[in-house]
Amino acid sequence: MDQFEAKLNFKPFMGTLNIQVDENDVERIKKLMETDIPVIKGEGIFGDVKFKKAVMNGEIKGAVIFPEKTHPSMDIVEFIAPKNIKETYQLDDGDPVTVSIEN
Repeated sequence: MDQFEAKLNFKPFMGTLNIQVDENDVERIKKLMETDIPVIKGEGIFGDVKFKKAVMNGEIKGAVIFPEKTHPSMDIVEFIAPKNIKETYQLDDGDPVTVSIEN
């Protein structure tokens, strides 16, 4: 958690929002993973996590994360933020969202 807070400038809520990536954007995610993106080093049972700062729906600052141990495919991304996103922004499973990943 300390590494997340130091690198992202916020303490993430303990949980992620899994976002189904539109099939037109899967290639973009694959290309992003081939670039030199920041890593939070895993400790103990936790593996390394790649991340990029991002904004959801134009207002929710957070990050997309790619856990190296458990990330099975590029059609799902995990978004973290300082708050429980579903409760704070009243999102239900399947609601459409837009994520802009910082360069």
